[in-house]
Amino acid sequence: MALDQAQRAELLATPLVATLAVEDGTHRGPLVAPIWYAYRPGGDFVMFTGAGSRKAAAIRLAGRCSLLVQRDRPTYRYVGVEGTAGLSSADASVVREIAGRYLTGAALDDYVAEIVADPGASVAITLTPRHWVSADIGLGTAD
Repeated sequence: MALDQAQRAELLATPLVATLAVEDGTHRGPLVAPIWYAYRPGGDFVMFTGAGSRKAAAIRLAGRCSLLVQRDRPTYRYVGVEGTAGLSSADASVVREIAGRYLTGAALDDYVAEIVADPGASVAITLTPRHWVSADIGLGTAD
């Protein structure tokens, strides 16, 4: 059963690792990789990666990507989104917004300091949703 907007927002607010998929121009399957993200309700997804990474190169080339967020315990749910994507600088506030979903305290502070220590080494990926798909598979019960 498809998730309603509130259920979709609730799942996206959970600090789950997403899966990014983007065509990379190699005539193989799309590049698929795990990635941390933040979702700005009613707006965009934001992620970051190395400026010289395959992910960044593929986003530059394709100008779009897909993201899948899934909960892998009952009840199983997922949200998939596809849309336009672009790159910008990944400053400390963006890195903290994203990493703060997954880390806390000194671990978060140290991580942010490490990522921003080399200006230009990381880029932010902004995904503007164009198409959504979501479902509650309905197997099992929520805890």
